[in-house]
Amino acid sequence: MNVRLFGMTRDGREVQAVRLSAGELTATLLTFGATLQDLRLAGTPWPLTLGSDKLAAYEVGGPCRWMGSIVGPVANRIADSRAELGGEALVFHANEGPTLLHSGDSGTDQQVWTIDEASRDACTLSLALPHGLGGFPGQRRFTARFALTGPATLHLTLTAATDRPTFVNLANHSYWTLDGTPDVSAHQLSVAAGHYLPTDALGLPENPTPVTGTPFDWRTPRPLGPAPGLDHCFCREPDVTPTHAASLTGAKGVRLDLATTAPGLQVYDGRGIGTAPVIGLTGAPYGPHAGLALEPQLWPNAPNRPDFPSVTVQPGEIRRQVSLWSFSRADGA
Repeated sequence: MNVRLFGMTRDGREVQAVRLSAGELTATLLTFGATLQDLRLAGTPWPLTLGSDKLAAYEVGGPCRWMGSIVGPVANRIADSRAELGGEALVFHANEGPTLLHSGDSGTDQQVWTIDEASRDACTLSLALPHGLGGFPGQRRFTARFALTGPATLHLTLTAATDRPTFVNLANHSYWTLDGTPDVSAHQLSVAAGHYLPTDALGLPENPTPVTGTPFDWRTPRPLGPAPGLDHCFCREPDVTPTHAASLTGAKGVRLDLATTAPGLQVYDGRGIGTAPVIGLTGAPYGPHAGLALEPQLWPNAPNRPDFPSVTVQPGEIRRQVSLWSFSRADGA
């Protein structure tokens, strides 16, 4: 493990980069947004995730915002940027038309997290948010523990606690790219989910719908290339231990298997990516479909949908989510 200065934010906050290694994996984390900035697999001469060496690219308005970051306190969308909690109307600052996306400009991805502990193969970052920031109640404390284990697995444990009722839905927002190519159209995807949430014109979820007979049936692996636009939550059964959620396999044989305790997996095809003139980790700007986001989380707009898995956290409760990304290679890859 080593820690170095990565840069300074526009408002003068110092951001550190933490390097972890174990087995065949090497990861770089940023204290800004608890961001997975880079991930490398031994013997594979390209990064497996999208990222930038420029801190400004991750700040509000930057073309790499949310890449690899922990988004929250409520990931995904909240309809009309408002919700009710305990009889109180909460109003947020819209940032996607009338909608709140990833908690807006004061979200967890724009905060500098604290290094609580770090070793060669693990690092725990923490963040305290004050009551009322971004419209969300409660003095909240979040932790993100990243750990690498051999031969090639990344573990992420997210926790949240609060001193008054609030909404929490944290998610890692990494974009995965397993071939080192400009787009992921040749990747094969499978998602272990029998239901998904269709979306309306604003990207807001409708009712759970069986995937059978729809273009959203990914239970059998198939290429991303001809797929319909993907920015949807796939519905899973939550568990106290991580269970298989998805697999992604590049045309060159690198494979990712994702397991999580979360009841939802947001899959986004990256069609809106465009970082030019900012270059990515491959030495060139990223364009549309440069990576695929697989985001373990609760369901979108849950603060306004009492029929969805609850995102309400009470004082004295510890909300925990565990996800594992395991990497492997086909023979000769």
